[in-house]
Amino acid sequence: MRAVETIKNIWKIEDLRNRILTTLLLVAIYRFGTYVVLPGIDPKALTALQEQTRGGLLALLDMFSGGAFSNASIFALGIMPYISASIVMQLMAIAVPSFQKLQREGESGRRKINQWTRYLTVAILLFQGPTYLVNLSVQLKSAGAALPGGLWFTISSTIILAAGSMFILWLGERITDKGVGNGISFIILVGIIARLPHSLFQEFISRTSEKTGGLVMFLFEMLFLLLVIAGAILLVQGTRKVPVQYAKRIIGNKQYGGARQYIPLKVNAANVMPIIFAQAIMFIPISIVGFSSTGEQSGFWAAFMDNTGFWYNFVFALLIILFTYFYTAITINPTQMSDDLKRNNGFIPGVKPGKNTKDYLDTIMDRITLPGAFFLAIVAILPAFARIAGVSMEFSQFFGGTSLLILVGVVLDTLQQVESHLLMRHYDGLLKSGRIKGRSGSVAAY
Repeated sequence: MRAVETIKNIWKIEDLRNRILTTLLLVAIYRFGTYVVLPGIDPKALTALQEQTRGGLLALLDMFSGGAFSNASIFALGIMPYISASIVMQLMAIAVPSFQKLQREGESGRRKINQWTRYLTVAILLFQGPTYLVNLSVQLKSAGAALPGGLWFTISSTIILAAGSMFILWLGERITDKGVGNGISFIILVGIIARLPHSLFQEFISRTSEKTGGLVMFLFEMLFLLLVIAGAILLVQGTRKVPVQYAKRIIGNKQYGGARQYIPLKVNAANVMPIIFAQAIMFIPISIVGFSSTGEQSGFWAAFMDNTGFWYNFVFALLIILFTYFYTAITINPTQMSDDLKRNNGFIPGVKPGKNTKDYLDTIMDRITLPGAFFLAIVAILPAFARIAGVSMEFSQFFGGTSLLILVGVVLDTLQQVESHLLMRHYDGLLKSGRIKGRSGSVAAY
């Protein structure tokens, strides 16, 4: 079989084999840490916290942390604080002139931005640590237990939580340097996949033991899930190629340029960021109701507390479309692309260099972003339709949303890197025809 032959070829390449084994070792260390509970906390009293993380934004955080959040683990805060800090720094690099100057300095500027990103990550962790402990205290009280008292426990636990997240960041960087794929993205991928076997098994038991369609319904769910994954792959890989012609230059006896190349403009240049932004905003009504004295849900609030309702998903989809345009506008710069083409004696056939090229690229981005935004919105609200169809809450999260797009994107990126190692050693690729396309562009890997 071709799959067996491909595995043999991967194992023959010593560098690739060592990278895969290193990745597996580092992932095993990360998974082990997700079950190490904070000192002084009884693991048996975490039932209320685990129930709290079954839905809403906390379910997303728990998924990204691989269950460490609901386990009150030393890795409970996960890698999300670093991602939040990276997003802030990315936005500042667009809005603040001093950060724009650092970006243009090349490697030295990138190192300074990375260093400041880590400082910001630590600051976020020192804020999120006590917040997590306050929530943990409330959940433990509802289960008849309590956190150890005293200021020292809060300080020591906050330091442990911050150190755990920074250790995860270090593991991700080691995977990037010594392993396969982007380490930070791979850590998130492992957290998502860790919940898949249990969710799949529970869904199978539910379908076969209750009068809810039986095995036929379960197989139908699997078929629909495969179709959704195929659509997500098209969304991640979709590009619009713009032809670019480079003018011929003769220097001495040599000719330079003259070749035609293509600019790949992504259909979904914003990746999963619009969903993350929209989810954060949609969580505000839930937070307001949670902090209110009565906690009643009626009228306006009730509509936005039901994540399977019409108005919740309509507003959610609308926010995703708006944020897709916003994030695409701040990550794709047609003016810079036009200037770079002009500087390198390149031009789009039939379009004048300069402002006309910039307007032409703007028009194309508007046209391809619209269907990409609608498709992204549909993928984001598919878990709600899965819940309406009777799919369990945990398993429905794999039918769309952030988790599915990250899973598909990271797997494609990792397979593309493995395939490049194979082709470099003159082995066949992973596919019979063509090559695997990962995510390209300036968008962050996660």
